[in-house]
Amino acid sequence: MDTILRAKEVTKRFGGLVAVNKLNIDIRKESISAVIGPNGAGKTTFFNCITGFYSPEEGSIIFDGNEIQGLSTDVITRTGISRTYQNIRLFSSMTALENVLVGQHPHLTTGWLGAVARTGKFRREEADALEEARRLLKFVGLSSLGNQVARNMSYGAQRRLEMARAMASRPKLLLLDEPTAGMNPNETEEMNEFIRKLRGEMGITILLIEHDMRVVMGISEQISVMDFGEKIAEGTPQDIQNNPRVIEAYLGRGAASGLESAKAH
Repeated sequence: MDTILRAKEVTKRFGGLVAVNKLNIDIRKESISAVIGPNGAGKTTFFNCITGFYSPEEGSIIFDGNEIQGLSTDVITRTGISRTYQNIRLFSSMTALENVLVGQHPHLTTGWLGAVARTGKFRREEADALEEARRLLKFVGLSSLGNQVARNMSYGAQRRLEMARAMASRPKLLLLDEPTAGMNPNETEEMNEFIRKLRGEMGITILLIEHDMRVVMGISEQISVMDFGEKIAEGTPQDIQNNPRVIEAYLGRGAASGLESAKAH
């Protein structure tokens, strides 16, 4: 497969703290990959570098053949990268439909004058946006909740709504920051199936941060392990489970044994 994202020697510092240190990671197009590591390993900082919240001091980030480090978040979104967050960040007082419509904003072209005048172009764009928002809500299993206010939705439904809003920006690469955090086992399995569906039916490349090792080992094709800002291992789930440095730095021998058991089931 072609490489859709390449991080080369990416380094991000905060004063004297090196949060990400000379990180090299390649993500294949239409793959499901994971970045794991202890709290403070630099995983979310790396995501923030990809999406433009931070600009790395060194190295380059190449997406779909073009360098993106240093670009603004909105420009990076338009190039085809979207994300969700560990803590859900929906517009809680808006409906599910309105939240998804907000996600389409980077690709809407009618200016404020056209909106005020309700030109033909504006009306067509508005109708297309509504149709796409309803399609995405159906895709994530929320078609009956389009008019429900986000804060009144269940936790699992809010997670799926956040996915729909991220997908509204038409990403080629979707970054998921702990997508199963706070979920019960049934919700977690539903999210796993949904992530597979995103890749399988929409061809979206998935890169996730996740602390639930059963999720990571169950859906990931490539895993990169970070510790103190550096990549200490990379490979298939089996490679990672059997890597002594990973076991020592992160999983622990008891956790590794548990993962083998989970994989067997």
